[in-house]
Amino acid sequence: MSTENQHREELFSKAVKAGKRTYFFDVKETKAGEQYLTLTESKRRFDNNQGKFVYEKHKLFLFQEDFDKFLEGFNQAVGFINGEYIPEEEENEDDVQGDEVLKKMSDIEFDDLDS
Repeated sequence: MSTENQHREELFSKAVKAGKRTYFFDVKETKAGEQYLTLTESKRRFDNNQGKFVYEKHKLFLFQEDFDKFLEGFNQAVGFINGEYIPEEEENEDDVQGDEVLKKMSDIEFDDLDS
């Protein structure tokens, strides 16, 4: 990733402090003019090797075409935690393909990984 992409100017930025973590919601724009969202979790922790506090950061890049599905999954997960959502037995094409990939992965022997 180039330095230009890493330092692309934010069109919108919102920081949310939540306990030991801070979440950053930053809207940026691609060279093609498409907007996307970066979600960053920043957590302060003490690094024994360095003898000082450091910030661990984890980023998620979310593109506009994925917003609806992301929000649906997010809202269902939060609803489940809050006791407001009870999942139905549903199986869609993505789930079936994911199950097939997991099954193939579970058939791998550790000896296969060395070759």
